[in-house]
Amino acid sequence: MKKLKEANLYRGELIPISGKLVTRYNECLTKLGFTKTKLKTFSIDGIGWSPEIAEEKNEMHYLNNGEANLHGIIISPLQKGKPVYVPFHSFDREMMLEIFKTHGDKINDITRDSAICVDFDQAIDAFYEPLDILKYEEIRISFHLINNLDAAQKEQIKLIESFKQGTNFIDEKLHQQLLASATKYGDLRERDVSLEAITFVANSFYTKAFGGMYVLRDFIAPIVVFEEEKSYKEAIKDTVHDVMIYHIDQHQLMTQLRDHVIIDYDLERDVKTKRYERIKKYVFSQHLKKTQHPIKDILSDSLLFKSYLNKMELEARKRVMGVERYLEKSEISNEYKIADIVDQKMFHALHSPHSSLEPKHQDLIWKLLVNVSPKDILFLYWYDKEEFYKRFEAWDESMKDWVIDTIRNNI
Repeated sequence: MKKLKEANLYRGELIPISGKLVTRYNECLTKLGFTKTKLKTFSIDGIGWSPEIAEEKNEMHYLNNGEANLHGIIISPLQKGKPVYVPFHSFDREMMLEIFKTHGDKINDITRDSAICVDFDQAIDAFYEPLDILKYEEIRISFHLINNLDAAQKEQIKLIESFKQGTNFIDEKLHQQLLASATKYGDLRERDVSLEAITFVANSFYTKAFGGMYVLRDFIAPIVVFEEEKSYKEAIKDTVHDVMIYHIDQHQLMTQLRDHVIIDYDLERDVKTKRYERIKKYVFSQHLKKTQHPIKDILSDSLLFKSYLNKMELEARKRVMGVERYLEKSEISNEYKIADIVDQKMFHALHSPHSSLEPKHQDLIWKLLVNVSPKDILFLYWYDKEEFYKRFEAWDESMKDWVIDTIRNNI
């Protein structure tokens, strides 16, 4: 990942944590039922997840108590607006934005000397079968302070009220209690440390539960899409829930999404876009073997591109240029079918969310589309960074350079 880090494309917005903040973070881990980290310094993202601690624990989602119970940790106001680098749900960052929108000022105050454990409770203790995920409706976001600052405030105010009564002002025991509270917590009288729970509505979303699932229920009929074949096979046995169930590799899925006006395509429009050029070049790169020139140069130089294209085997050349061949032929006759000329995965990669969808739904459908056919390296980077990083590691060094340039020029 060295090249990505140098290009500031790899987790570049993490917040460094050290000193007292490490102690507070560990108190949160303990309060949530997890073991402490032994690290003296680490970094966190918007939800409080740390890549260094994940590596230490050998558990990517170490803030989860099972797949049904997600938690977060807020120890700094700097977490506001930061990315959630390894989200378990597609709406995790959206929930954090809502938290800071609702309680931003209080968080600034509380994190001066405390930390906040966040509990995302969807009223499900554990999942037992894949379609349990359909129980997701409202998520209650509640907050717990590590040193019970809210309870300490109530106790301190109670002591002060007692001090004012009668001759209590000469009670030495009461003096000691007040001094102990002030020494430990400071003056809490004017501080607002109560964080009311927030209700977040989850309609259509993606979750990593059961190997990865998309739940689409804001459209004509509910659709559930599985990434893992084992979970898909278990789910199709269900006779209780009235939903359409697909595996992500099923050809019928794309047809159904088009029929439900969730996605569409326009090859005549798309072939003129930068996105089409990215996809075509990526498909082209997959057929390059033992080249005399760096892959970056071949993909960037039109003369080299044509040269290597013409040296390819015929079938590979047809896959790369299938869209343009189809459009040329369809101008002459309408008897040609897309499936006969255009590679299926490339055709799928050229779909986009329907223009009528709300922005939040468009983002979800973009994620689904790049998972169906991950051939647009820019959109893969935007919508599924984890998958992008896995693929990046396997690419040729020169290919990596082209990918980085492509992303930086399009961001």
